[in-house]
Amino acid sequence: MKDLSQLTRPLPIGRVLFGIVVFIALVTAGRQIVGYLPEFSTWVNSLGFWGPAIFMAGYIGATVIFVPGSVLTLTAGAIFGLAKGAAIVFVSATIGATIAFLIARHVARQIIEDRLKGNYRFAAIDRAIGKDGFKITLLLRLSPLFPFNLLNYALGLTSVRFTDYVVASVGMLPGTFLYIYYGKVAGDVVWLVGGAPFQGTAYYAVLFVGLAATIVLTTLVTRIARRALKQVTGS
Repeated sequence: MKDLSQLTRPLPIGRVLFGIVVFIALVTAGRQIVGYLPEFSTWVNSLGFWGPAIFMAGYIGATVIFVPGSVLTLTAGAIFGLAKGAAIVFVSATIGATIAFLIARHVARQIIEDRLKGNYRFAAIDRAIGKDGFKITLLLRLSPLFPFNLLNYALGLTSVRFTDYVVASVGMLPGTFLYIYYGKVAGDVVWLVGGAPFQGTAYYAVLFVGLAATIVLTTLVTRIARRALKQVTGS
């Protein structure tokens, strides 16, 4: 009962507040933002196949050079929608993370080791990965104790198998979909503020209810993964 109570206690409101802040910011600055997002969206769509491909290339590059992907993920949701946006971001993030992993393992090992020196969390994770690399990597993706870009390089220093590392990328899906959903809602707000036709109360009700459900589910998954990771690593 103790474990169950920990899982069902009131959810952190950080993600909810983030969504509210984005919403208010877009409404406030909507007149300025609306001039760019539809234009960028039109340009990407006009490129046909190359539009998503160019976006993916930019996302992969950003992942490798430590540029936070949250803004790009939000943009993907606004431009491509939920399903297509999530697919594009997930594939891009996986490829970028794989490249970073290989760089750390075969090219820049000493640099990454120096950056992580003295990090007690990484030391505990490194020990645990020797026993079950796939499980620990999956839990890390579900419950990010490290910044995403740093984690990609850090795992390259561990003994996790390359195949396990790549397959465990599925753990990025909950967080990816959440930010894609934020981007979708933000994009709809921008276009609405800019004078786009109102799509009906039911549409926006479903959209916001879906966002709320995604926040709740993602938070629960993250909490469960974090507790499991703590038990496995003992840290």
